[in-house]
Amino acid sequence: MAVLIASGLRKELSGDPLFDGVSFRLRRGDRLALAGPNGAGKTTLLRAIVGETSLTSGELAFAKDTRIALHDQRPPRGRGLTLREYTLSGAGDLVAIEEELRRLEQAMAAGDHAAATLRRYSDAQARLEHAGGWAWRDRAASIVRGLGFTDDDLERQLDTFSGGELTRASLARALSADPDLLLLDEPTNHLDVESLEWLERELISLDAAIVLVAHDRWFLEAVTTAVLELGGPKPFFFDGPWHAWRREKAARASAAATQLDRVSDDIERLERFVTRFRYKKSKAKQAQAKLSQIGRLEQERRAAARELEAMTRRRRTLGFEFLRPARSGRIVLEAEDLVVSAGDKLLLDGASLVLERGEHVALVGPNGSGKTTLLETLLDRREPDAGRIRAGHGVVPAYFSQHEAELPEHGTILDVTAAATGLPRPQAQNLLGRFLFSGWETHEKQVSVLSGGERRRLALALVVASGANLLVLDEPTNHLDLESREALEAALEAFPGTVLLVSHDRAVLDAVPDRIVAVEDLVLRSYDGGWADLVRTRQSAPPAQPAREAKPAKPKPARPAPKRPTELDRVEKRIAELEAHVGELEARLAENWTDMDLLASYTTGREELDDLLQRWEALFEKAQREGGEDDTLATSRTR
Repeated sequence: MAVLIASGLRKELSGDPLFDGVSFRLRRGDRLALAGPNGAGKTTLLRAIVGETSLTSGELAFAKDTRIALHDQRPPRGRGLTLREYTLSGAGDLVAIEEELRRLEQAMAAGDHAAATLRRYSDAQARLEHAGGWAWRDRAASIVRGLGFTDDDLERQLDTFSGGELTRASLARALSADPDLLLLDEPTNHLDVESLEWLERELISLDAAIVLVAHDRWFLEAVTTAVLELGGPKPFFFDGPWHAWRREKAARASAAATQLDRVSDDIERLERFVTRFRYKKSKAKQAQAKLSQIGRLEQERRAAARELEAMTRRRRTLGFEFLRPARSGRIVLEAEDLVVSAGDKLLLDGASLVLERGEHVALVGPNGSGKTTLLETLLDRREPDAGRIRAGHGVVPAYFSQHEAELPEHGTILDVTAAATGLPRPQAQNLLGRFLFSGWETHEKQVSVLSGGERRRLALALVVASGANLLVLDEPTNHLDLESREALEAALEAFPGTVLLVSHDRAVLDAVPDRIVAVEDLVLRSYDGGWADLVRTRQSAPPAQPAREAKPAKPKPARPAPKRPTELDRVEKRIAELEAHVGELEARLAENWTDMDLLASYTTGREELDDLLQRWEALFEKAQREGGEDDTLATSRTR
């Protein structure tokens, strides 16, 4: 039985359609991911389903007594609630049912056995059983603990929570309501990997329909059973997992490109026919029919072009093009026997770490294990309780923090960028444009008034242009869309310097690092490879070695065998030699035209040079033809 049926949903903003023709059906166990660029209406659709915003047209049909819960990006603050009160507020109807059952039990204990009382008691009990029975409070408590909260946190006021804790509290409230339809807007924000994996298991086992918006690719792959694509010429519903939808979308784009090429070829062929026979009496009627056919094909071509553009266009993404850094010493950073604490909490005890030139290393561990504190300690921004830290020769670090602490509080965006990077103002403006800060008015905005997302983009821009050979990045993918995350991944993979990275994005952790250093039992342990390798190692292998051990020097890759010169190369070389020789003979003849031997040598050289030039032209045309054929074959194989 369907929990929700959406039919022909349309939403307009200022008269322009945000989305139109959205239709889908959800049953229990379905987990629908909304895909599309920022501004395609994904969050708006969630709010329309829960009733927080209206639709221009269309219909939402819910099953009887459907319970809906929404987790969004706007967690509450300032209500004077504790975490326990806020979590239970999502299940206010269950609390009301419990109170009704107690009143009815007291009435029946006092002798009220009327049919109406018994019927009300039976109905209330059935509604409670539908929501999981009397054990729903225990389930709510387990959800809170699964999201990283302790029993002591239950009595804390929401006003004392950080932004990340508030986001997790909103997620706990939505899950604790035991809904029939669960709506999740960016549920992975501020969750460590352990909490992410717990959430994946929880959602997969949940007996509810789920609609979600997320940018964590591993999370989407683990959870999604269907995808609704927004932002194209028309909404597209795909019944299948995330990776299958991406393959299907690529296939649709390839088919649209093939269709566009076919229609364009047909139009060209028809146009040649019309041009040739339009004014011949015997063919005039046929040419006119071809003109009508061209008109129909032009409409088909425009439709195919629009569809292909919508599927293949890339939104403006951040311009991650790191400067080529100066070469550092082999040992970039070395820490021995570190003891690190935060207040009374011991984070690391006897931890060691060695970073070598060119290594890409990820630092992982649960929230609160001291990853950020360790980064600040390694960069000499705070003192360790004990131990030694040494930076290598020629090391130039750049730090990107979770809280953009490296940004000054005063000055305009342009002034801060020019001062931090040393770039002239025109080049600083180009850099800002690559990070979506465009226009004079934006460049003159004060840094102090920037939003959280804008501050992160500015901090990333400064790191990209720093010229540093050691990048220390703390959660760089927060607030980035899917395409910008993939662009950052590619740039970090290609970065020739050293990278020390903290992230909870498992796709980044699998793609970027050569090895992973994990915070385990107050020490640092090193695992070769990316995240998938770490998971396999933890499942099957003995404990990893402490991270204090430096890896042996990487062997230099063997030089490729020199490419053998082609006949064209040999002819070009001989032409260059002959041109120099003929030029020398011309200079000598200018001094003495009566030297017959010299004139004969010049004539012979000119004739040989002319022959070689003709041979070069023939070889060049042959190479061009072969290159064109190779391109055609490659294109056909790609299609």
